[in-house]
Amino acid sequence: MPIDPYILLLLGTVGLAALFPARGTASDVASGASTAAIAFLFFLYGARLSTREALDGLKHWRLHVTVLACTFIVFPLLGLAARGLVPVILSDPLYQGLLFLTLVPSTIQSSIAFTSMARGNVPAAICAGSFSSLVGIVVTPLLAAAVLGGSAGGFSTDSVVKIVLQLLVPFVAGQLLRRWIGGFVTRHKKVLGLVDRGSILLVVYTAFSAGMVQGVWHQVSAVRLAGLLAVEAVLLAVMLALTWYGAKALGFGRGDRIAIQFAGSKKSLAAGLPMASVLFGAHASLAVLPLMLFHQMQLMVCAVIAKRRAHDVQETITVSAPPAASRTAVGTGTRSG
Repeated sequence: MPIDPYILLLLGTVGLAALFPARGTASDVASGASTAAIAFLFFLYGARLSTREALDGLKHWRLHVTVLACTFIVFPLLGLAARGLVPVILSDPLYQGLLFLTLVPSTIQSSIAFTSMARGNVPAAICAGSFSSLVGIVVTPLLAAAVLGGSAGGFSTDSVVKIVLQLLVPFVAGQLLRRWIGGFVTRHKKVLGLVDRGSILLVVYTAFSAGMVQGVWHQVSAVRLAGLLAVEAVLLAVMLALTWYGAKALGFGRGDRIAIQFAGSKKSLAAGLPMASVLFGAHASLAVLPLMLFHQMQLMVCAVIAKRRAHDVQETITVSAPPAASRTAVGTGTRSG
């Protein structure tokens, strides 16, 4: 399973924050820059999403309800069940981060990429990821208030407003301006993709700098990190199996099942990082650590699954091609006779 080079950049950013954390005025500048970068990121999301595709996607409401249920109901329930692992396997701060991980919305770009690679329903994946991100802007803070309580020290009505202003308002602005800038964004999507990743790196640096200044990393040990990785591996395996076989039980076709599996089993680093910064404040670094680890794990595992799904389709086409050719030949011979 390949390691995404971007994860190496994330780890390098964490190392940079550990060696040279932003303090004082530099911290304020980094925080303001990260806020602006994430707002611009969601502005680009809005500019990329076709309004017509979004409206057409609403017709496939069963698929989107299934993805939303996996993201905001099943995931949090599994997170709550993991409470029994404290303090034997997980420390309480790591558990709070794991629980927060289960509350954030699904991804957009990787869901689309893996669904396309596996030859699934790409339009459904586009809409499912976008709808999940929009719903999560409101639902994730509310769920955090309900299940995390005082752990999400930054939660308040004001924090919800900040998240809406930082994520939802730019997205809507991108949608409104898509008529004029949509073509430009589509033509330069590779270049603008650097903005996506750069903004996340900036937020990671800001969050982990604050953690270093506050000294929160003394709470983490190698044994606890190993336990966290094991728990997250089980969590991902359960969600991948549940989304695939559960979608089959609900009567979805192969293309829809692929979209449901990839959109319903993953969590968004781009949306989760700024939310954690608002909700957890100085303790955001520990809160986002489980999300960062899960993000890499889901990319590695889903890349393998997507390639296998695509290979299965190729095998099916190869096996079924000779009979089709045979029927054509027979038909031709009959007409000539």
